[in-house]
Amino acid sequence: MFLRAGKKTLPDHIEIQTGASAVRIRLKANPRAQRYLLRLPADRSGPVLTVPKGGDLARAERFARQHIDWLIERLQDRADHVTFLPGEIVPLRGEDHVIVPTGKLRGLITLGRNDAGLPALFVPGAEDHIPRKVTTWLKEQARADLSARTTLHAATIGKKVAAISIRDTTSRWGSCASNGRLSFSWRLILAPTEILDYVAAHEVAHLKEMNHSARFWRLCEQLAPQTPKARVWLKQNGVRLHGYG
Repeated sequence: MFLRAGKKTLPDHIEIQTGASAVRIRLKANPRAQRYLLRLPADRSGPVLTVPKGGDLARAERFARQHIDWLIERLQDRADHVTFLPGEIVPLRGEDHVIVPTGKLRGLITLGRNDAGLPALFVPGAEDHIPRKVTTWLKEQARADLSARTTLHAATIGKKVAAISIRDTTSRWGSCASNGRLSFSWRLILAPTEILDYVAAHEVAHLKEMNHSARFWRLCEQLAPQTPKARVWLKQNGVRLHGYG
């Protein structure tokens, strides 16, 4: 497969040799880009190098080599992927829970403590169905928590939420449309409750201030006084939340 960068063709990826191994980097031609940009998407799909209009393969490879040490360090620092299988640890509202199969084919996921006294999610069903069940349950918990917090914050400022959708977004934790519809990442249920509450308040504030002006941030902090700390927490820990499931 080949991509276009200006009038030149590019392969869909390059490999940069580092010692005994090579790092595979996807190339993404973007005629609107002003410069080369190397990034690690939150969806863990692997490194991506954006090539601007007029860019070429030689310069893309040179840019990648110049930044390969940074890339390797980021790859090593990134948390390992955690599947929702028996015995794995998943954070729920900021508290780690171990996934424990109940051995029963039917029933609902329940909270409790395992034999070691640790917080646990008790999940029924066949083992190969457990990841799907846990994901579905977490999305339901996220919807319940976000619905409650947005309703409360909206009432505080005299606004109404038209609808809420729960998605698995990678570029933002929430969004607010001009028609009053709010959208959130289900992964907020993995974070401490004050983080989820901040994102809910942030999007509700947009119902009144569809911008990021000083007035918006004052309103956001009125609804969620933890706003400054929550923003720092998401910056430092947000990527880790995308490593689950």
